Amino acid sequence: MASSSLAFSALPLHFPSSKLLPPSKPVKFEPTLHPIKASVSEKLSIAPPVPPYLPAATVVLTEPKKLPIRKIPGDYELPLIGPWKDRQDYFYNQGKDEFFRSRIKKFHSTIFRTNMPPGPPISFNSKIIVLLDGKSFPVLFDTDKVEKKDLFTGTFMPSTELTGGYRVLSYLDPSEPSHAKLKKIMFFLLSSRRDQVIPEFQNCYTEMFENLEGELATKGKASFGQANDQAAFNFLARSLYGCKPG
Repeated sequence: MASSSLAFSALPLHFPSSKLLPPSKPVKFEPTLHPIKASVSEKLSIAPPVPPYLPAATVVLTEPKKLPIRKIPGDYELPLIGPWKDRQDYFYNQGKDEFFRSRIKKFHSTIFRTNMPPGPPISFNSKIIVLLDGKSFPVLFDTDKVEKKDLFTGTFMPSTELTGGYRVLSYLDPSEPSHAKLKKIMFFLLSSRRDQVIPEFQNCYTEMFENLEGELATKGKASFGQANDQAAFNFLARSLYGCKPG
């Protein structure tokens, strides 16, 4: 326990009186101060000073748990019937979102096999493997595991008669010799014509809307789809090749 003592001299007390007293000598007040004394009966344990920094924590890396390889669930059902049924569910019975959501619940997996529209007779092969999570999606960029030949727009590829008998860059797999050459040409065109892309986009689509307004004023109606296709073709030709298609 700690004890302390503090003492001051007493102050004179004055009481009111009806009689006037003769003035007395002024009392000089000199307080007497005594130093504060303290005693400690128990020794205090003082903790050592905290270092200005903490030592680096040791991180122990554990190996990822190896899970067994599971067969991809789902099936394609009977030929013609399976693709037709899945197409009906995708477009009419369930809709796009419920089509995938219901199969995730059914197979307990975000990766499964199914048929993707349009299917036969428009597309001969409708069999696909669906990837619906961020962890599995990057596998699509691994050319050693996924072949991208003729698969730019799903399982459907348009006839090469539309492209002069040639398979365009979008349908070439990176392993094919022509893929790297055509890709190099495309990047060269984008680099050399980069200053013309925005101006030509504005010019082509300004012309399109002016023509549409002119048709509406004279005929009362106009076809946007055909005009938009022509404007897109004009934009590509002008921006990349610097020429206006005839």
